[in-house]
Formats: sequence, C-alpha cells, structure tokens
Amino acid sequence: MNQDKLQQQIKQLAAEKNALLIAHNYERDEIQEIADITGDSLALSIEAKNTDKQVIVFCGVHFMAESAAILAPDKIVVLPRADAGCPMADMVTADGLKTLKKQHPDATVVTYVNSSAAVKAESDICCTSSNAVSVARSVKAKKLLLVPDRNLGRYIASQVPEKECICWDGYCPTHDQLKVAEIKQAKAENPDALFMVHPECQPEILELADHICSTSGMYEFAAKTPAEKFIVGTENGILWRLRKENPTKQFIMPSQCLVCPDMKLTRLEDVLQCLETLEPRITVAEDIRIKAKQALDKMLAVPRD
Repeated sequence: MNQDKLQQQIKQLAAEKNALLIAHNYERDEIQEIADITGDSLALSIEAKNTDKQVIVFCGVHFMAESAAILAPDKIVVLPRADAGCPMADMVTADGLKTLKKQHPDATVVTYVNSSAAVKAESDICCTSSNAVSVARSVKAKKLLLVPDRNLGRYIASQVPEKECICWDGYCPTHDQLKVAEIKQAKAENPDALFMVHPECQPEILELADHICSTSGMYEFAAKTPAEKFIVGTENGILWRLRKENPTKQFIMPSQCLVCPDMKLTRLEDVLQCLETLEPRITVAEDIRIKAKQALDKMLAVPRD
C-alpha cells in the first residue's frame, strides 16, 4: 500500500474509532502529516486530557504516552511502537532518585518531563524545556535537584544563580552530540542566519546561540523574527512544521547527528495496526499516577515568565 492510501486508511479508521492522532515534533514527516495535532510532549498530553475523543494515538516515545495516561486516565492511550523509548529518561530510576533525595533532604526535586512516571512520582515538581527556568524560580527552596538532563540542568542553573543546583548526570544522546565546530562552520557558511538551539545541547553550544528555546519556542521565534535564515539546533523532525509555517524562510541543520532513532521508529503501518488493535496500550499504576500527576499539576500552575 502506498503512502497516500495508508494515510487515508489511518484517517478513516481514526474517525471510526473516535481517536485523536497526535504526533511529536520529532516524528517522521509522513506521521506529522496525518496528525490532528503536532507539538511538544507536554502540550500533546494536555491535548489528550482535554479532547472529547476516547482513544489517543500518541506518536512519540514511551514517557510521552505515559504522561498522557497520567493526565487522562479515563482515555485509551496507545503507543504505535512499544519499543520507542528515551535513553535520557532511562538514565534515572525511581530508586536512584530516592537515594539522591536522602543525600539532600533539604532540596526540591525538579524533574524534566522526559522521565518515567515512576520518577515523576518521586519528584516535587516537573518542568519542560519551555518553562524550566520559570519553574526553578517558583520554587522556594534554595537547593534544587535537577533531573535527569545535565544540560538542561546547567542551563537552569545559569539562570538562577541564587540557588544551589545539583544536576543528575543524564543527557539526550542526540542533542549531546552536536559539536561547536559544526555550529561555527554553519555560521561561517551562513553569516546572515540566526542560530536557535534547544537547551538539551551542551553549554558551549548554548553560548553560541542567538536564541535558546524549546521546540514550541522555535516555531514562535521563526515566525515572528524578520530573519530569513535559521540554523536549527535540535532534532531534524522539527523541519517539517518550520517549513510548512514559514515557506519563504530557510532552515539549516548544522549536523547529521540530529536524528533521534527512537522518534523515527514509528511508521504509518504501525499507526494503522495500533488503531486496528488498540494496542500497545499504555497505563500507569494508580498509586504512581496520582503522585506523578501532583508533580505535573504543580508545574502547570506556574505562570510563564
């Protein structure tokens, strides 16, 4: 079956199953094309919570579907590829976090949403890449445990110098590979381009940025900024929507490494099969879900700067 027919069949079956198709910004182009909504992980989970559809097909990775299940326990949440994980999320466990908390009983745990439900349940408050600094500033404690991304943690620490920040030593294998030399070369070849970068990149990369932001922030920045050319420091799946929303502008990937293997696992065939079977279904044990939801709810209550 060719791509167009697969896409048509998916849309028809989604309508029959009363399903909402949502896709993360890093998914394959053809997956984003069929989605009812594209966005970052938390925005998609909130959409899942608020939709009147009974079935949520989450085209992303496991922790994202878990977040949807945490916020929308009354919905059927399915993940087309059960093996689509997140190496960074796997770099911290609930037991490991418990040990760190015992070492720093006076600290508040600020956990990136790129984490498992079990880790969120051991956290005081969650954050995203777009609201991380606002969340850190909202916390009264003077000591923060920033979990699990060391790069995002270092960025947060640079913005809240009045707080002691202890960063878990996790990282995104995709963003962490980006090299200073690659950015300098891209800038030299495109001197009129602005460099926008995700805070999951290393500090020395962020120092070269014109704008540091989440994926949703990149869409906003590209749209409102008069510049016609941008160097993009995040996973290449973002290009589909950037180009769609800004057809006259040019977007340059500075490196071939900015591809997340897990985000690229989901194919149209997988989406069709999970709609047919409503499997693999993602659920979260109620005791963990309640605690994890508390951390997410506290984050959602923080006003953005």
